[in-house]
Amino acid sequence: MAGTAQPAVAGGLDADTGPSQRWGPARHADALTMDCLCLGGVCADLVCQPIPALPAQGQLVETNGIELSLGGCAANTAFNLARLDVSTGIAACIGKDLFGTFIRQTLEDRGVDTAGLVHATDASSATAAVINVRGEDRRFIAHAGANRLLSPALIPEDLIETVAVLYIGGFLMLNGLESPDMLERLALARSAGTRIVLDVVKVADANAMARLSAILPHVDGFLPNNEEAAELTGCRHPWEQADAFRAAGAHTVVITSGQYGDHLVSDTTRLRIGAYSTDVVGSTGAGDAFDAGFIAALLDDQDLPTCLRWGSALGASCVRSSSATASVFNREEALQFMACHPLPVEVF
Repeated sequence: MAGTAQPAVAGGLDADTGPSQRWGPARHADALTMDCLCLGGVCADLVCQPIPALPAQGQLVETNGIELSLGGCAANTAFNLARLDVSTGIAACIGKDLFGTFIRQTLEDRGVDTAGLVHATDASSATAAVINVRGEDRRFIAHAGANRLLSPALIPEDLIETVAVLYIGGFLMLNGLESPDMLERLALARSAGTRIVLDVVKVADANAMARLSAILPHVDGFLPNNEEAAELTGCRHPWEQADAFRAAGAHTVVITSGQYGDHLVSDTTRLRIGAYSTDVVGSTGAGDAFDAGFIAALLDDQDLPTCLRWGSALGASCVRSSSATASVFNREEALQFMACHPLPVEVF
């Protein structure tokens, strides 16, 4: 542990700790094209309702339903932010196919600006089969498709430099973004006042931490889950994981751990929050929902404990369904839920 926990904080922090637990001032509204741009992975998911066990070879197991739904870190987060009444756009790469049409239409129907959604001529849209087994974490069979072609050259000029928050979702499976050109654009965006939030996916690559370390100094907030963090750092405890990422250059780190709560470490702050109790149907998209809640609170210039509560509430709402976005709270639902279910934050 990092130290002795102080009394739980039920609301905002007092004057002695409050200013140090923010990410700095929000950008001036008249300089913005949108509040948040979500950059990265988009996908069409085929999601099965929970089954009792994985089938054996040659066996057919029935499920209560299989649905086509939105997937991918950037798409899920953009959809959820728009549901929270945040002005949101997306920059990603899709194929000229049925799944690409579905991804675009689903985002536009929710009110997401898709001007940065480009079509690849030589790749299909990313797709995934999401297998839910009762009592177990979900399993994915995925095709990265056009996601791997996304590059700085495909992102409209000045787009990421004129938003309040840039969210990058699905890093480590977005090879085209791992370039000096991307780092230069991120540096320009941050100098203009854009705050950059990053999330990753778990990959089998011994060099993953080295790849991540190239971008972390440009990141204001890094939001991996505990399993991803363990794979990247070799550390098991969230405090140790967060410290390792900060040593690599990240400014504020949040390690999400599902039912075990979340840990946050920044320059002057160490916080821990528990988890809301909820009936879990499926965990697909829970991390993306957390990210959306956290970013929405950040855009409202809330303190970090409140950002954690928003993230936790959105994550808890997500797991009530098997797909990534079907049960995620809108703004009014989130506010009502948090008002009725106080969740203390510990300060270390």
